[in-house]
Amino acid sequence: MLKLKGILQDVGKPQEALAQSLGVSSAAVAQLVNHNLWPRRLEGEVLRGRIRAFLSASGVNDAAIAGAFDEADALVLKPVAKPCVNVVSKEDDSMLLPKQTLQPATRKAFGLFRDPFDELQSAEDMWVSPDIRYVREAMYQTARHGGFLAIEGESGAGKSTLRRDLVNRLAQNNDAVLVIEPYVLASEDNDTKGKSLKSTHIAESMMAAVAPLAKPKSSPEARFAQLHRALKESHAAGYRHCLVIEEAHSLPVPTLKHLKRILELEVGFTKLVSIIMIGQPELGVKLSERNADVREVVQRCERVTLAPVDRSRLKEFLTFRFERVGKALADVMDDGAVDAIVARLSQPTRHGGRDGSVSLLYPLAIGNLLIAAMNLAVQLGVPKVSADVVKGV
Repeated sequence: MLKLKGILQDVGKPQEALAQSLGVSSAAVAQLVNHNLWPRRLEGEVLRGRIRAFLSASGVNDAAIAGAFDEADALVLKPVAKPCVNVVSKEDDSMLLPKQTLQPATRKAFGLFRDPFDELQSAEDMWVSPDIRYVREAMYQTARHGGFLAIEGESGAGKSTLRRDLVNRLAQNNDAVLVIEPYVLASEDNDTKGKSLKSTHIAESMMAAVAPLAKPKSSPEARFAQLHRALKESHAAGYRHCLVIEEAHSLPVPTLKHLKRILELEVGFTKLVSIIMIGQPELGVKLSERNADVREVVQRCERVTLAPVDRSRLKEFLTFRFERVGKALADVMDDGAVDAIVARLSQPTRHGGRDGSVSLLYPLAIGNLLIAAMNLAVQLGVPKVSADVVKGV
């Protein structure tokens, strides 16, 4: 680490201000002050001169400016008396990055013609871990044989990918299963924030899928009876029916309760509809055993959580993604970078008086971080993504 970092802190100048003055990215300045890595696109002495001018204009004395590019002695850094784990410095970047895009120069430098983390083009593009395989199979068996399943996962965990895989798998295997997906755009759990998805809307979607030519009855009671008859006729024709609801965390509690009644539609001992709900962790809160309003739903619903990528399998995941686009992982990053991604996407926590960490190694977060690191590596002129590059993002 350069003494430049401490000088900027002493005069109250954020690294972003220096980056703006130099016309480079904040990540490039972070690499410079933290790891003494200089952008190759700017001539070193010219850049030093511009930094000295910035420091002088900021009121730094000549002696400090003269030693700004020396390595800082870690033993003489001022300790922080009372660190607060809940306060994040303005200079610290967010752990989770927004959507990142491979820059043209990055594609050219690494010889990539496809983004390894872009939308999957086929089922073969989907990496399957033991955890994902279990969730995938649970969804498939529920669709084919009946049941009530709730899939919970963080944003970017791969929930939508598994839904697309389920529809594709049923079609490829020629399974006689009608997948019914209600329209959930702008769906919210109350009508103040958006449009809530009610049981009548779900029934309309089911009727449109099972008997698209039938004219809906006027009264709600008649429509539900009409739906029940249509499901029986479809079942007699050899079809099963699977109701798949995405963004299920936005379902209002009354609709959750009504799903139990849809699940109870049957002919003899055979349930006519299976239900798969897919949502973010807020869905688990609504399905809590302590929530008396939905206790009948909770007793019948199997809950499965989509876990982050296991740390020990991160390299396997990355290798698979790059091989799908015709690139060896070793040509893009070294092993130190893999460990740095694990560290960057691990959030420290404290529970029950013990220190621990929460993993944020979800496919979307991994992809955004690595793409940003690849863009930065090209900007810095280094051939591969290293641990230092990942830390500088």
